[in-house]
Amino acid sequence: MDSLAFAPHVPASLLWAAIAAAVLLTAYAFLVRARGVGARALALLVLILALANPLMVRQSRAPLSDVLAVVIDRSQSMDIGSRLPDADRALGELKKRLARETNLDVRYATVTTKASGEDDGTPAFSALNAVLADVPPSRVAGAILVTDGEVHDTPAKLRTGAPLQALIVGRRGERDRKLTVVDAARYAIVGQKAQIVVRVDDLGGDKSGPAHVALRIDGSDAGALSVPLGRNTPITVPIAHEGESVVEIEAEPGPEELTLQNNRAVVAINGVRDRLRVLLISGEPNAGERVWRNLLKGDPSVDLVHFTILRPPEKQDETPLKELSLIVFPTQELFAEKLDGFDLVIFDRYSEHGILPLAYFQNISAYVYNGGALLVSAGPEFAGPLSIYRTPLSTVLPAQPSGEIVAQPYKPIVTPDGLAHPVTRDLPGANTDKAPPSWGRWFRLIGANKITGATVMNGAGDKPLLVLDRIGQGRVAELLSDQGWLWARGYEGGGPEAELLRRLAHWLMKEPELEEERLTAAIAGGDIVIERRTMAAATPPVTLTDPAGKTTTVTLTKVEPGIWRGQAKADALGLYRVTDGKLSAVAAAGPLNPKEVADMRASDAILRPVAEQSGGSVHWLTDGMPDIRRVARGHRMAGDGWIGIAANNATRVTSVEQTPLLPAWAALLLLLGTLMFAWRQEGR
Repeated sequence: MDSLAFAPHVPASLLWAAIAAAVLLTAYAFLVRARGVGARALALLVLILALANPLMVRQSRAPLSDVLAVVIDRSQSMDIGSRLPDADRALGELKKRLARETNLDVRYATVTTKASGEDDGTPAFSALNAVLADVPPSRVAGAILVTDGEVHDTPAKLRTGAPLQALIVGRRGERDRKLTVVDAARYAIVGQKAQIVVRVDDLGGDKSGPAHVALRIDGSDAGALSVPLGRNTPITVPIAHEGESVVEIEAEPGPEELTLQNNRAVVAINGVRDRLRVLLISGEPNAGERVWRNLLKGDPSVDLVHFTILRPPEKQDETPLKELSLIVFPTQELFAEKLDGFDLVIFDRYSEHGILPLAYFQNISAYVYNGGALLVSAGPEFAGPLSIYRTPLSTVLPAQPSGEIVAQPYKPIVTPDGLAHPVTRDLPGANTDKAPPSWGRWFRLIGANKITGATVMNGAGDKPLLVLDRIGQGRVAELLSDQGWLWARGYEGGGPEAELLRRLAHWLMKEPELEEERLTAAIAGGDIVIERRTMAAATPPVTLTDPAGKTTTVTLTKVEPGIWRGQAKADALGLYRVTDGKLSAVAAAGPLNPKEVADMRASDAILRPVAEQSGGSVHWLTDGMPDIRRVARGHRMAGDGWIGIAANNATRVTSVEQTPLLPAWAALLLLLGTLMFAWRQEGR
């Protein structure tokens, strides 16, 4: 390709000034009718051309290939039915047909669903833009999307200037039922009910009639109810414990169900206690009593009722009762009428002096069997004839006193069971396989024989120090020493008494985080992490069910005493279920109502506007694979049964050759000749 160019020998401003001066001089000469004006103008023209240095530029060009982007949708909705195989067949056919096109660079991209906290849906156009990021618009031949039409980043207008052709897999007129959690409480008071607002829609189907919705709370069946279709419906669920309650909601399949992936949802509601009611009975004033009181009164969520037996029956003095206590010990009210209203009952160095009738101890035993929590902190009185073990309370106590009182220094030792138990696992300063405990010593231990339960801490001579047990629906803890206050006072560096007692109290009140046998699942970094807590020496593999209903077996590995873990990929959005045959857990990947599963029906409505705006079209593959035609820009790019890709005819320069049109010698000769001609004209 030839073209004319200039490479002036002087700056452009000077050249333009010379041109202006030449024009003015020539115009003036014509105006005054000077002799030889034509010859002078010719000389000036030659001078200007010599300064401008005209060049003949010859370029050699090579054709550039056009770039076509092909985006394949492999998101979660494409797993439905035969969509993915249909897309693969269409892709194979595209590759064969496009391979026959010359001067065409085809770039392929795949779109997948990310199981993350971001609700991106299917970002097909983000993938398209990434493929064409380094391609100038003049080389873009177009884009072909093979998808079910559920794309969630569709722009109002394409900037490439090339046609978008969409090939839709799936069937027209699909129907599906969808469950949506419209609103859900994040927190609720333990013992009360939390509200969740749900909506069930039959997409593409009947809008009337009820739908049955089943509920599960922490893996246990919580009943079912009917909700009207297409309406926000509030449902209430009971919150029975502190911590996270996992509520599973599942709508029954619709008349023509496309997938069950969007029929389920999971909501986590944190239970918080309004007030924790604790009854503390101290048998006599002791050094540890203040520790108990300070610990319980220092917690604003604890409502403490504390009584101390200041004068047992065997103590005879003349002190009036009104000077010993502010109120009379309300035994009838506490142990017969309102016992069930307490979350935790603590006996601190209490001995049976006949103050409480035996029937009240029977009430406490029944309270434990029915789900209550009992903590016994024992001192020397527990080993004697007035021990509360010699009452009906013995039916719920896991350790029987031997009558021995060990008075020697020792450091409490966490037992092998204790290293696995959540109450004593990872206590600050605890012993390990390689090191003894670093906390301070105690100096008294009440000898006892464990009958039931688990010994999580030992004292002197490997005798039981802390024994935990489940009785009926309730729980009991026995602390066989009254020396814990030494830790609270910092003796020999102290120890984690506050943490130990806090864990004890929460375990007794069935805090899920402190359960010995627990199965949990959580989504992290695209994986589902499964954790099994157990006191057993081994645990079986778990069965993982993904949102599409596919099951896999995950083997768990022991990572520390009492804790086993395993993980698997969590590529799909939705609800994952885990079970080991006894316990179960659920985890939700992605947001509560992800875009990807909001409407999983195949559709051309989303892509049609942007495709037609770009000059492209939308075709259903159920109608057959359209032909592919190469069309020059500015012409029609789609038609009945065919799609077009632009032929841009773009080129690139491979070499440039410049030839001066007025060489220096020629310019000099011409300039001299014109000057002599002008001189001769003026001499006439």
